[in-house]
Amino acid sequence: MTQRSTIVTGAGTGLGAAFAKAVAAGGSRVLVNNRRHAGRPYPADDVVEEIAAAGGSAATSEHAVDDPNGPESIVQAAVDQFGGLDALVLNAGISGPAIKVGDGDTELRQVMEINFFANTRLVETALPLLRLSDAGRIVIVSSTGGLHGVRGRSAYAASKGAITAYGLSLADELRREGILVNVLTPYAQTKMTARPDRVPDPRLSPEGAAGICAWLASAACDRTGEIWVAGGDHMRAAKAMESRAAPFAPDRIDELAAMPQPRSFGGGEAAFADFYRDAFGED
Repeated sequence: MTQRSTIVTGAGTGLGAAFAKAVAAGGSRVLVNNRRHAGRPYPADDVVEEIAAAGGSAATSEHAVDDPNGPESIVQAAVDQFGGLDALVLNAGISGPAIKVGDGDTELRQVMEINFFANTRLVETALPLLRLSDAGRIVIVSSTGGLHGVRGRSAYAASKGAITAYGLSLADELRREGILVNVLTPYAQTKMTARPDRVPDPRLSPEGAAGICAWLASAACDRTGEIWVAGGDHMRAAKAMESRAAPFAPDRIDELAAMPQPRSFGGGEAAFADFYRDAFGED
């Protein structure tokens, strides 16, 4: 098998940089994507230098994922540098303002544009190349905020919930083509999560979530359609769950909210079919 090629977006610092270095350490060539800001140092160059110093191969791409031609330019850069593409790690994103709904502009459209729409466009642009790979992989970097919500960060939570659902749907659609898609929700101390009143926890360095990202993007990965929480060199699986169904009655709300006989499903169709069987006793 020829050497793999991987795009990692938002890879200049923090989690993205850790992901890029871990993917490179696994033997893949890496396109380190990070937007360039005029008049500022370009951190993606440092990531490429670190990868090269460790014996790996990498190149930079300064195109912003939400630019009109950003996805096409990023994918073309991978083709120009490496001749093809095997894996896509979608890490680029923003948190948006910390503000409660009703107290001001949550910047929902801006956050969705980068965290959701730019990523879907990048997937669509990359798919023709991933279909040519012997082991196409897509890792969608999301957040547990997209599973549970985040007080004061409704736009961020909404964007991550959307990209998580998109990833799970994509996994189901691409399963037969051999392209595996998984969602990674990392816990790490980064500039995005930093708070002036909180001392950083060294156990939650970005590197503590990088190992599983590199594995999910590798040819060795044999899982698809799953959500993985990672941090501090630990991981756990996450799933949406539903309780059994029962006839509606207000006095049964507490019972069902306690999730009796919880179950998860491999898609919305399976969830509906299970509800239908519970409710009517037939398929």
